[in-house]
Order: sequence, then structure tokens, then C-alpha cells
Amino acid sequence: MTIATMIEFHHVPVLADELVTALAVKEQGVYLDCTVGGGGHSKLLLAQAAQIQLIAVDRDLRAITAAQAELKDYSVNFWQGNFSEFKPNPDQKFDGIFADLGVSSAQFDLAERGFSFRETAPLDMRMDQSQDLTAAEIVNDWAEQKLVQLFFDWGEERFSRRIVRQVISQRPIVTTTQLASAIAQSVPASYRHGRIHPATRVFQALRIAVNQELLALEQLLATAPNWLNPGGRLVIISFHSLEDRLVKHSFRENPDLQVLTKKPIIASEAEIAQNPRSRSAKLRIAQKC
Repeated sequence: MTIATMIEFHHVPVLADELVTALAVKEQGVYLDCTVGGGGHSKLLLAQAAQIQLIAVDRDLRAITAAQAELKDYSVNFWQGNFSEFKPNPDQKFDGIFADLGVSSAQFDLAERGFSFRETAPLDMRMDQSQDLTAAEIVNDWAEQKLVQLFFDWGEERFSRRIVRQVISQRPIVTTTQLASAIAQSVPASYRHGRIHPATRVFQALRIAVNQELLALEQLLATAPNWLNPGGRLVIISFHSLEDRLVKHSFRENPDLQVLTKKPIIASEAEIAQNPRSRSAKLRIAQKC
């Protein structure tokens, strides 16, 4: 990866101070960053105490490369892949495990990744670009009812049926802006000019499907508590209601965890002013009994 590309991958971590406080970082602690991104959260954690051991995971090779540069002054073990597939050594336990879910600013801002409808780009949306399934394949190959269900369930899109009919009539759809235009054409004017862009929910659903985000989160929530030392903490930052609901219920229903956040921690007005994408972030904490 070129230096220019690493700079392009710069990512502003949300709720960074809150996350580090939530982890109660200790000297010689062992931590797992499930979504290292550009390394922002991990760098702040590593600066808190001496002799911290950190394993940093990300499915995006660009993110791993950027994090390696950002954390070059620290001893970090990197692992590329989906955090749901990560397996620690049998005798390894962590004092803290954390994940910043969703798409990073860098992934959104690199138009060619296809996560955003703000610029024309191929319909891609793969976090791991070595995988085969893309958003274009879903949009153009999936059957009508399957698409309707996807947009309704994972995008919480109430006009999913109307949108899918319009999308099918315009196939093949190969770019982000082509899809966004088809969506805008199929919804009422009041919806089209609402608070959020009418394509937002559909793009969310496609991204979740391409990257199997909810399944990966379910697997992490089921296994991560088993990797914690007594008193170790699991901290998750989510960005939409589907993720937050999974985290909340999983924490509450796990007998090995004590929930430390009755309500999620959200970004301050000052952080939102500096980074509007932090507006939807919700942080929840649980501790191993």
C-alpha cells in the first residue's frame, strides 16, 4: 500500500475516551481489538499503561496496513480476517475485548469501495475485498421477494417493495449513484426530501448482507465472554438499532456477564460537532463475573 493510500485511510475513532475509560486499562493487561481500523482506539489504549499486550483484528487489508503504520511504536500482533472467525490460543484470556462496528470513515470516504451513494462508484461494499459476493450481485441477481425482505428486515425500509420493483425494472444496476437514483424515484416526494437520504436504509441493508455483519456480531457476542478474565470487560460500539439491540440483549441474557451500562453511552455535543458520524454511536459495557 502506498503512503497516499494510508493517509486516505485515516479514520477518526468515535467515543475514544469513553471506550478507554470503559475498558479500565491496566498495566500488563491483555486486550483484543476486534475492529482495529486505522488504529485510533488501540493507540489511545496502548498509551494508558506499560507492557500492554494487544491483538488487533480487521478484515480489511488496507485497515491492517494503516494500523501497522499508526501503531509502529508498540508491540502489536495483527490478524487479518472477520472477527467472528478469530480464535485465541486455548490458554489465552483477555482483560478487555472491544469492537467498533460498522464502516469506518476511511471506507466511506474512499469512493471506489462503493459504501457511499455520494459519488459514482462500482456497487461493491466488501470490507474484505478478497471475498466474492458484492452489492452488485445482490441487487442484480437476487429474486424480488428476497430483496424486499432484505431491505425491510436489515434496512428497516418501509417502502422496500416499491423500491425493489423500481430496481428490478432498471437492472442491470452497476453503480452507487444509479442505485440511489432508482431508490429516489420510487418513494414519495416527502420521503425523498426527508431528514436522511432515501437510499440510506437500502445501502445499510446491502452492506450488512455483503459482509454478514449481524451474523458475525452474534458469533462474537456468543464467544467473546468465554475469552475474558474475571473482571475483564467487553465493550461494543454500535451504529444502528439492529446492532444495538443484539448487544443489549446478549449482554443481559449472558449469566457470565454483569451489565455496566443500563443505557448506552453516546457522543457528546462537542464530539458530534467535530465528527457528525458519531451521532448514531452507542457504547455498551459488560464485565465478566
